[in-house]
Amino acid sequence: MADHLLFATDHYMDNLHDQTAREFDYTRVLKSGDWTLWQHAFRNRLADLTGLTRMRELYRDVPLNPRTAEVESFPGYSREKLYISTEPGVEIPFYLLIPESGTKPYPLVLTPHGHGRRGKEVYVGNFADDGERRESLAGERDVALQAVAEGYAVIAMDVRGFWEMSREEEFGKSKVSSCDELQKRAFMYGRTLIGERVHDMGRLIDYASTRPEIDTSRIAITGNSGGGTVSFFAAALDERISVCVPSSYYCTFRGSLMHVPHCLCNFIPGVMELGEMYDISGLIAPRPVLFVNGVKDAIFPIEQTREAFAHTKMIYEAIERTRTDLCELYEGSGGHRYYKERVWPFIRHHFGH
Repeated sequence: MADHLLFATDHYMDNLHDQTAREFDYTRVLKSGDWTLWQHAFRNRLADLTGLTRMRELYRDVPLNPRTAEVESFPGYSREKLYISTEPGVEIPFYLLIPESGTKPYPLVLTPHGHGRRGKEVYVGNFADDGERRESLAGERDVALQAVAEGYAVIAMDVRGFWEMSREEEFGKSKVSSCDELQKRAFMYGRTLIGERVHDMGRLIDYASTRPEIDTSRIAITGNSGGGTVSFFAAALDERISVCVPSSYYCTFRGSLMHVPHCLCNFIPGVMELGEMYDISGLIAPRPVLFVNGVKDAIFPIEQTREAFAHTKMIYEAIERTRTDLCELYEGSGGHRYYKERVWPFIRHHFGH
């Protein structure tokens, strides 16, 4: 067999990196200090790039049309299953958990899930069998139950591409998700799954604002892995979110998405021409953010997460010099999973709850 060369990925990536100037590199604003202008321009450009701007324009007047499928009572809380329209002919299935005790209106926690076929069911403890229960509880993925136990109203939704929001073609074959097929179609029309998922979170917030028992002036969002992705971008692009806690996601794009294999749903064409992940974190500032990562997470390497966090700290210190409690990194001792230990004290502190 004749000698042949394989593609030189490292050189290719170096070329891309060296030849790309990030339009919203945060270091350019450190001297001028005009963070409000930078955030406004950056948020608008990122919303355009993800397709979110166009979705908001097209579907602003689409009625929510909420419908209730079931209502159940559990010790300490009630659970409603509902559907709302997010765009014509497309509904978001979700559970609304309301505590039985405490003072109304309750702060709200949105809990987008990650890459598991059964989506929201795991987060609300609707386990298929003992095996799923053991695995989920070992990774502390019953996030919605954790939140309602803290005394918060909770919306646990199916993220677009999963469970009731997956396509029949994939669901019927027991595939984990429809991410690849939906993302391919979204790309062809200038949209992205990240933009669509952020739009869905916004529609759920719209619905929450119609419920008198929910205080939408205090909204947290937290989820693991793909749920961390949704949490991060939703907080960056929707300023109604008060507190952001992405788990098993925060890193650098170069050190994570472009270093190890990831689902296609993570990608936004052209995003590196706007900014690195730590630049985007500046769109959350000065709202509180807690990044939760495992030190043994192979797909979001901790060294690159620490590198990104050092940049995020610089942004927060520049924007809000008098507060040191707004931006944290919590490192769990294991791998790619949720770590609840620091999550709820952080949210409780910033909700003043």
